[in-house]
Amino acid sequence: MPPESERRALNQSRWLSIVGIGEDGVRGLGNNAREAITLASVVFGGKRHLELAAPLISGDARPWPVPFDAAMRDVVALRGQAVCVLASGDPFFFGVGATLSRHIEAAEFITYPSPSAFSLAASRLGWPLQEIETVSLHGRPLDLVRPLLHAGRRIIALTSDEKGPAELAELLSASGFGQSRMIVLEALGGEAERVRSSRANEFAMRDINILNVVAIEVVADVAARVLPRGFGLDDALFEHDGQITKREIRALTLSTLSPRRGELLWDIGAGSGSISIEWMLADPSMKAIAIEGHPERAARITRNAAAFGMPGLVLVEGEAPKALDDLPQPDAIFIGGGGSEPGVFDAALEALKPGGRLVANAVTLEMEAVLLAAQAKLGGSLIRIEVSRAAPVGSMQGWKPAMPVTQWSWTKGAEQ
Repeated sequence: MPPESERRALNQSRWLSIVGIGEDGVRGLGNNAREAITLASVVFGGKRHLELAAPLISGDARPWPVPFDAAMRDVVALRGQAVCVLASGDPFFFGVGATLSRHIEAAEFITYPSPSAFSLAASRLGWPLQEIETVSLHGRPLDLVRPLLHAGRRIIALTSDEKGPAELAELLSASGFGQSRMIVLEALGGEAERVRSSRANEFAMRDINILNVVAIEVVADVAARVLPRGFGLDDALFEHDGQITKREIRALTLSTLSPRRGELLWDIGAGSGSISIEWMLADPSMKAIAIEGHPERAARITRNAAAFGMPGLVLVEGEAPKALDDLPQPDAIFIGGGGSEPGVFDAALEALKPGGRLVANAVTLEMEAVLLAAQAKLGGSLIRIEVSRAAPVGSMQGWKPAMPVTQWSWTKGAEQ
């Protein structure tokens, strides 16, 4: 540990202090955090945070503007002055610290975190954090919890307000998880702390504190909507009009697309959105843009994205190639529909990042001709996929073949 003089010099070079404060107020803060608040000429925070820290504030106390300014212009404008920002618990765990760090270099600030709501809840329940799922639903869609709902799993969810637990109970019950145990932990760390529990399908709690987290011990009914891990989800899980990349083909297609953390997919001619959704289900860091020109299908994609807990799926309603203009450059592209239309294929090839993967499927002769020409010109891998399913033949059963799919996959070189 550096000497006290070195520590103070380091702190002084960082004009911004970010202090995490809990419901126990200044009593729960260490000496360094207390000093940061006291010495600040300006202290930013929510109204509740400023009230909790009021005994230590000697400078100008400024509540966040309404609406909240994600660009943090008021804070950045004071660069070089002694400024303190108050946050809930751990500022870098679903907190304001992440927003600040997008506009201010790490060398300019120092952070004094307190336990997060997740840490406090886990400590009350005796749940090891590394063995459970955590999700913030604060100001975010409740649907984000859906991919986490697997029998026997434990989840801690941060809600937006006093209505959050009841809304979560309704979602669980409607999705076949009504027997799950919900534990509502309110005002953790403060004098009003309270812990109550109920089955989701029996939830009737009233007077819930606006500051709450919900712990869930997941119990799945036989018909519960469990979203399996891995590629090739049951077609019946998706709402579709028949324009869907079927389960077996979808599994092979996603395997060939080879999702990697943090990557962006363009799904051209997205249909039901099944490829985009399964791409995003691979990891929380995955991003996808679904391009679909048919209005009813576009609306269906939005509903499917919500039902799979993927509200972050970006929908572009329009026809390629025009709809591809000004989109972020993709790491991977899937062409499932409309690929034989003039200009679509060339636009996709041009947009793809070097090292990116393109996978295109064809069931029509016209699209197959496009893929054969692309393979002849650029190389890549060309395969034919044929799937047969058992079906009644009179009083017996036989194999009923589905339409064969021709698939071309290609990786863009640095020189292309």
